[in-house]
Amino acid sequence: MNIIYFFDPRQSETQLANEIIQSISIDPQDNLVQIDICSDAAIQRTYEGSTPLIEVGPYHLQWQFSSQELDVAIRAAKDRLQQVQAGSREAKRLEKGRALSGGDKITYWFGKNYIWVFNGLVFLYLLLPFLAPMFARIGQTKTASVIYKIYSPVCHQLAFRSWFLFGEQAYYPRELADIPGIFTYEDISGQSSVDLVRARQFIGNDKYGYKVALCQRDVAIYGSILLFGIIFGLSGRKIKPLPWYWWVILGMIPIGLDGGSQLPGILFNTIPSWLIERESTPLLRTITGVLFGTTTMWYMYPLIEETMQGTRAIIATKMAVVTHKNKDI
Repeated sequence: MNIIYFFDPRQSETQLANEIIQSISIDPQDNLVQIDICSDAAIQRTYEGSTPLIEVGPYHLQWQFSSQELDVAIRAAKDRLQQVQAGSREAKRLEKGRALSGGDKITYWFGKNYIWVFNGLVFLYLLLPFLAPMFARIGQTKTASVIYKIYSPVCHQLAFRSWFLFGEQAYYPRELADIPGIFTYEDISGQSSVDLVRARQFIGNDKYGYKVALCQRDVAIYGSILLFGIIFGLSGRKIKPLPWYWWVILGMIPIGLDGGSQLPGILFNTIPSWLIERESTPLLRTITGVLFGTTTMWYMYPLIEETMQGTRAIIATKMAVVTHKNKDI
């Protein structure tokens, strides 16, 4: 039976707890595992402030515990263990809990490195849309077309709301956006901006450049997700979660207003005179996209870290138990 003792060597109470443990008679067949919580970051974050702590079977004893309470807990845990019939479902579950599986090792690794896995995936997701105009520029139109098609279900890809590479301008907005001194989408395409099918199909040309396979707002969203993920990882994942109401106020409301207010002018050929027809600008799309991506990850990543931290602590404890048991063998 495992008797797991979590302690913090910096605490004055640790010496007193050590004396209590040494004062009781522990069966040589029992496995007393002493875990310094400072030896593992996940264990430390989980148990800091709760030590000295003893776990024996289903029982937990927090400081201050006495030698009598510890002795009673050990006996009760042994009685419960003896009641488990060999070969029963509970016995198999307990036996599985004593072994370290390949799944445990993978889970522990992922729990420690998930932020860099996520960052890598977001980076690749953001990189491919920028490769599409590069391939189009060098004449690899089939490869570029594949990338545009892959991202088509997740982004509207309207040319007048996309960034362009290798052209005279970085963007070509609708005339309705009223941005002075630049060519509009209508100028370079010769098409009406309300023809959404053609606006999606238009990828550009050598003179005006080729569009990125994600729209301006999506580039801002995923770019800020990647940036915050890098900052969160470099901080040691210690950033506290953003309150949900700030996520709503700063992240969701601005993007909802900026994006939603464009719908009447793009979905209908004619709109009532009292309804304002507007088109956002690349700057506003970028600002609202960055606010949404940053606040969303600021809200979610710390919550994910709490879950991962608990999982890492459980597996790290299991690893310490197995390592201690193997040393005894």
